[in-house]
Amino acid sequence: QVQLVESGGGLAQAGGSLRLSCAASGSIFGRNTMGWHRQAPGKQRELVAAINSGGGTYYADSVIGRFTISRDNAKNTVYLQMNSLKSEDTAVYYCAARPPGVTLYNYWGQGTQVTVSS
Repeated sequence: QVQLVESGGGLAQAGGSLRLSCAASGSIFGRNTMGWHRQAPGKQRELVAAINSGGGTYYADSVIGRFTISRDNAKNTVYLQMNSLKSEDTAVYYCAARPPGVTLYNYWGQGTQVTVSS
């Protein structure tokens, strides 16, 4: 079992920055692939960025060059640094964990709101 708690959301101006954090407890954090997803009003949830146990990363095309995902296994925490924010980044951001050998993200945080004003 994995418990995830996000923090760091809030209001930012277009062009600004925010850093999201996700603290994990329960299972062996370092073995899980961790992902940040987001859901904007009226839209489907989408995977924004992910990082596997070896540090390999994935980014959605819309955030490449602006967002950076990282993890600190000693602190059981994954981060999402968001720079050059745009109004279209406004969404609820969710942290999720995918255990080894599993194709879906099994564990989800409660979400944190990010609002970017233009």
